[in-house]
Amino acid sequence: MKVLIALLVGTFVGLVASQCECPTMKWAKCDGNPCTCTLQLGVDNTQNIDCTKLIPKCYLMKAEMHRARTGQSTRSIGGKPVETAFVDNDGIYDPECENDGKFKAKQCNGTDECWCVNSAGVRRSDKGDKNIKCEPVETYWVRLEMKHKEVVGALDATKLRTGIESAFQQRYQLDKGLVKDVQYDKAGRTIVVDVEKDKADKKLDLALISYYMEKDIKVLPLYSKEQPFELSVEGTKVSMENVLVYYVDAVPPTFTMKKLTGGVIAVIVVVSLIVIAGVLVLIFLNRRDKTKYSKAQPREMETMS
Repeated sequence: MKVLIALLVGTFVGLVASQCECPTMKWAKCDGNPCTCTLQLGVDNTQNIDCTKLIPKCYLMKAEMHRARTGQSTRSIGGKPVETAFVDNDGIYDPECENDGKFKAKQCNGTDECWCVNSAGVRRSDKGDKNIKCEPVETYWVRLEMKHKEVVGALDATKLRTGIESAFQQRYQLDKGLVKDVQYDKAGRTIVVDVEKDKADKKLDLALISYYMEKDIKVLPLYSKEQPFELSVEGTKVSMENVLVYYVDAVPPTFTMKKLTGGVIAVIVVVSLIVIAGVLVLIFLNRRDKTKYSKAQPREMETMS
C-alpha cells in the first residue's frame, strides 16, 4: 500500500512539474505550486516574469546577450511608411532596463559611449558621451514588411488581412483593431502590415510584437512550443521567409549628417553646389538686365527732347 501511495505521489508531482512552464519564453526556469518563472538576465541577475503575457523586449535582449556570453544557444542569425521611419541597424546589445521591463531612454552598454533609444530599444540619435540628454519617446507605429514563401494559387487580399489579424491576436495577443492597414503585392509575395496605436498610449508595447515576430521568422520562436509562425488564408498555410521592421516614433529621431555615409554626403554636396551655382547665375543675369535698363533710359529721354 505504501508503495502504491508513493507511486501516486510521484506521478502527481511529475504532472505538476510538467505543467509548470512558461509558454511565452522557452529560456525561462519554472518551479513551485503555484508555478513561478524566472529569466536569467546575467550571472547574478534573475528576473521574475509573467508568462501569461509576452515578455518585455528589454529583458529578452539581456537574456539573449547573457546566453551568448556564457556559450548557450540563441540561434541568432515595403519601404518606409513615412520619411522619419527607421530600422534597427545596431541589432542586439546588452540594454539597461527599468523596473517594469521598459528600456531606459539612455543606453551606454557598459561603455562611455551613449545614445538615445525609443520605447522599442532602437537607437534614435547619434552616439555621444555620458552627458547626452535623452527623453522617453514612444514608438506608436510599426510597419512589418514580410515576404511569404511560394504557395499554390493566388492569395485573396481581403482573406489575407483576416488571416493576419487572427494570427496576430492568437500569437501576439494583439487587438485586431490595431492592424490599421494591410497591403499585398502578389508578384513580389510581399505583405506590408501597419500596426498603430494612439500616440498617447504608453501601456501597449509594440516592440513585443516585432521582436517575437523577427525571432519567429528569422531564427526560432521564443515560445516554449516552437511552432512556426503561419497564416491561415482560406485553409492555405502561408509561411514567411523574411521580415523587415520599420519604427515610427511620436517624435522624429535626431540623427545628424555626421553619421551619413561618404556617398550620401557627396551627393548632398554636389546638389548643394548646383543650387548655389544656379542662384549665382540668376543674380548675375538680374544685375545685367538692370544695368542695360539704366543706360538706355537717358538716351530715350534725349531723343524725346
